[in-house]
Amino acid sequence: MYAPPSARNVPTVLFVHGGSWQGGDKADYQFVGESLARAGYVTGVMSYRLAPQNRYPTYVQDVAAALKWLRDNAQVYGGRPDDLFVTGHSAGAFNAVEAVDNARWLAEAGVPVSAVRGVIGIAGPYSYDFREFPSRVAFPEGATPDEVMPDRHVRPDAPPHLLLVAANDTTVYPQNALNMEAALRKAGIPVTRTVLPGLNHVTIIGAAARNLTFLGATREQMIAFIEARRLR
Repeated sequence: MYAPPSARNVPTVLFVHGGSWQGGDKADYQFVGESLARAGYVTGVMSYRLAPQNRYPTYVQDVAAALKWLRDNAQVYGGRPDDLFVTGHSAGAFNAVEAVDNARWLAEAGVPVSAVRGVIGIAGPYSYDFREFPSRVAFPEGATPDEVMPDRHVRPDAPPHLLLVAANDTTVYPQNALNMEAALRKAGIPVTRTVLPGLNHVTIIGAAARNLTFLGATREQMIAFIEARRLR
């Protein structure tokens, strides 16, 4: 957990790391927690169970459970429990979006969707045929994109979304964000899709660090989104 000094009634943010569902750890993303805490937010940076030992929806359920914990404990750190934001990078963006947009997961965890003020997806694979990629090991045998992709699961009461796309991303294709944006708009959900120039799949999350903002506008975009939607 990362919190501003003497925080009181500030927004609470959950960050979910990437790694193709098969790698990564919260310890590698302390810079995100520290950066968002410096911006004035109580921030949790989580790990989750990894594939191939743990396949969809295990890691999505882990995000919902973490959000439940964060909501229950936000006030201990000076955060507001019903002023929640969820964000993630790459596979973590998939997890964050799916956990909030699919009505099943928050309901199972006991988190009202009304407590989530916004979702920020950073270079997320929200809409692709995983069966054609090595990442298929993160999904059940015989599953189809319709069964697991977040753009197929948008609830009508989902919160606003910010989808950040790296202009030079050759790992997660920009079509993912285009499809996700279209699905959100079809459901009547406010969404902004922003393409960040000069960034690739790695530097788009690196630019969330306070000392790497010269790389691009990731941190600036995240903060502006939260500030526009936080409780006052």
